[in-house]
Amino acid sequence: MSSATDAMTIHQLLGRVVYFHALFIEPALQPGPSPGAGPACCNHRAAPGRESTAGELLTDSAWAALIEAAATLPAHHEPCPQTGSGCCVTCRIAAAAGTVAVGWAQTEYRTYQRAEPTETLLRSCAHAAAARLGRVFAAQHAVSCPALDRLTVPDELPSSEELPLTAELLGLWANPTATTRHPVASWLNHCTGLDDVRRVLETRRTGS
Repeated sequence: MSSATDAMTIHQLLGRVVYFHALFIEPALQPGPSPGAGPACCNHRAAPGRESTAGELLTDSAWAALIEAAATLPAHHEPCPQTGSGCCVTCRIAAAAGTVAVGWAQTEYRTYQRAEPTETLLRSCAHAAAARLGRVFAAQHAVSCPALDRLTVPDELPSSEELPLTAELLGLWANPTATTRHPVASWLNHCTGLDDVRRVLETRRTGS
């Protein structure tokens, strides 16, 4: 992904994440305990490597907005214990993507189902987002990350009829270049909050 067109597409998709997060997710967030630090990144493990750092690639980058969105989800945000400019940048992006996906999935599920989602569902969303957004970032910047190489996308992910925001997030980042040829046109564009989304889902299910 080195062309200007691909870079523009990535910026547009990141903008969509930030916009949807501010419009749909943040107003519906519920307070929860912070889980604390997560696993160490590739540059801070017991036998660390020397991957590209956050300080090198995130300054003035559109990807920084993803980390900012993740930081608004303290109940799920699990950064490297030594978070800073020396962290493996791809680990940091993947962790932020997983955090956003979990926060979105939990918030959507609570709104539509009035219940708590399963840990399996949240874990699947986290792994899929971390792998897909992490690989797009790594390809765009030609960087490597051993932790990212070990990530796999689960076979079962939520559908657009279950968790439309989360499903769109995971779907668009599975093949971002497809958006270049087919701009994102979604009924979500006409909603202004999760209650709107819930009403549309109910109408689609009942046909009324």
